[in-house]
Amino acid sequence: MTLSVLAPTTLRSASDRRSFLLAASVCLLSFAAFWTAQRVAGVSMIDLMVYRAEGRTVLDGRDLYAMRATAARLPTTYPPFAALLFTPLTLPGVPELRTLATVGNLLLLVVFVRLSLRLALHGTGRLPTEAALRVTTLWVAALAVWCEPVWTTLRYGQINLLLAAAVLWDLSRRDGHRWAGAGIGFAAAVKLTPALFAVLLLIAGLVRARGAGWNPWLRQASTAAAVFTGATLAAAAALPHDSYRFWTGALFETGRVGHAEDTANQSLRGVLARLLHTGDPGLWWAVAAAGVAVAGLAVAVVAALRGERAGALVACAATALLISPVSWSHHWVWCVPTVLFLAVRAGARWAVVAGLVFCSFALWWVPHGPGRLELAQSGAQMALSALYPLTAAALIGYVAAQLGRAGTGLSGRAGPVGSGWSGQAVANE
Repeated sequence: MTLSVLAPTTLRSASDRRSFLLAASVCLLSFAAFWTAQRVAGVSMIDLMVYRAEGRTVLDGRDLYAMRATAARLPTTYPPFAALLFTPLTLPGVPELRTLATVGNLLLLVVFVRLSLRLALHGTGRLPTEAALRVTTLWVAALAVWCEPVWTTLRYGQINLLLAAAVLWDLSRRDGHRWAGAGIGFAAAVKLTPALFAVLLLIAGLVRARGAGWNPWLRQASTAAAVFTGATLAAAAALPHDSYRFWTGALFETGRVGHAEDTANQSLRGVLARLLHTGDPGLWWAVAAAGVAVAGLAVAVVAALRGERAGALVACAATALLISPVSWSHHWVWCVPTVLFLAVRAGARWAVVAGLVFCSFALWWVPHGPGRLELAQSGAQMALSALYPLTAAALIGYVAAQLGRAGTGLSGRAGPVGSGWSGQAVANE
C-alpha cells in the first residue's frame, strides 16, 4: 500500500511522505550510530557463537549437552529443537554471521515495535492510519534500540526479539485465524518460557467454554501445543540421545546457565538470591514463584476475558519473566510493548518512568562480576539490581487495579463478552 493511496489529497500524501522520510532517516541514523557503538565497544556476540557451536555439534554428531563453547566455556541450555535450527549458522564465516545477526535483529525490532503498537492501541478506538503507524513505528524503534534489554540482545547476538515477535504475531491475529498459536508453540519449542502464553490461552478458553463451548482461545492453545509437540518430537527423532538428556536432566540443572545471584538475572529467583545473600534461595523461591504465577496469570486471564489483549499480554510476559529461574536482562525485550502499553493506557508520565528504568542501565551500577560480589550487596544496591522485577510487579498491580474499577476494562469501558479476544483484528492478515 502506497502513501498516496492512504491519503485523500495530494497535500496529505506529500505530508505523509515527508513524515515517513524523516522518521526513516532518523531511524537509520540511530541504527547506524548503534552499530558503530557496538563495534567500538568490541562486542563479542558470545551467545551467537554458542548457537553456532551448537549447530556444529549437531552436524558432527557429538554430545550436545556436554559441549562447551567460547573461552567462557558456555554450555547448551536450550531444548534440542533449537540446536537443529542453529545448524545453518555454521555456513557463513564468523564476521559475516555477526553482520547478518545484527541486521536481522534490527529488522526484527521494527517488526516487534509495529506489533506492539497495534496491540497497545487495540480496543481504544484510536487505531491510526497505516501511514501514521509506520511513522510512529520508526520513531519508537529509533529510541528502543538504545534500551538495555535490546542493546544487550544485539550485543550477545541473542534470539529474544525473534521469539517475542513470534508470540506477538500470534496474539495480534483475528479470532479464528488458522495459524494463531503456531508462533507461541514455535517459541516454546525453542525456549520453554513462552509456553506460559499457551497456558494463558488454555485457562481463558476453559473459563469461556463453560458458556460458549469450543472457542478461539482453546483452538489457539491447541495449535500452540500441536506445534510445540511436533517440533519436540522431530528433535527427538533427529537427536534421540540429546533429547533424552535434556528432558530427563539438563532441563532441571539451573546452575548450567550461571549463578542465581548474578546481577543480570532479573527474575524473582535472582532477587531472592541477592536479598538472602545465597546462591540457592531454594524453598523461598519456589513458594514465591508459585504465588506470583497464580496472581499474574489470574490478572492476565481476567484481562483476556474482557477483551483486553494488551493488558493480558504484558501481565503474562511480566509473570513469565518473574517466575523463570533465570531471566537475563536481555530477556526483558518485553519492555517495548510494556512501555507502549503504559503510554496508551496510563499516560506519558508512567511510560517515561518505565522507559527510564530500561534505558538507564541502572542495574549495572552495582558491584558485579567475578568473585560473586552480588552476595554482599547493600540494601540500596539490591534495590537497583531488582529494578526490572519491581517494574514487572508494579505493572501486574496496575493492570489488576484497572480491571477492578467497577468491572471496566483498561480502556475505561465495560469489557466485552465474547468467545475470543473479540474486537477488530490488530494486524494485517
